[in-house]
Amino acid sequence: MMDTFLDLYSDYLLCSTKQTSATDLSAMPEGTVSHDRVTRFLSGHDLDSKKLWMEIKPLVRQYESAEACLGFGDTIIEKQYMDENELICWHWDHSKGRNIKGVNILSAFYVSPLPTSDESLRIPLAYEAVKKTVVFKLASKNSNVR
Repeated sequence: MMDTFLDLYSDYLLCSTKQTSATDLSAMPEGTVSHDRVTRFLSGHDLDSKKLWMEIKPLVRQYESAEACLGFGDTIIEKQYMDENELICWHWDHSKGRNIKGVNILSAFYVSPLPTSDESLRIPLAYEAVKKTVVFKLASKNSNVR
């Protein structure tokens, strides 16, 4: 039962062309999935990189090759109206050339050529939300602090 719902949830995230929400997911399969079920599903599992690895390890082993490599990604989900904390804080966004407030997520991917295709297999291996434990306050222009 959980695998079926996980498949539904994964398909929804992969196919969505707009911002996703539990409300939109509950409306998709003709109202058969409640908003509360989506919320319970997401809050009821402590998903981490170790559990992700246990799920995808057989697939990685199936497509192991000498030409495979690891890829790393850095994503910032902007949260400009949220209060700052260790997770929602200021990060340098190289694509915008400025600092933005949000959640910074680092991810690792296994990339391996498919033997019967020109395509490559890209499998997520790990992820980590960056938590800043040291807070720096910028001095204002009128301050004597240097």
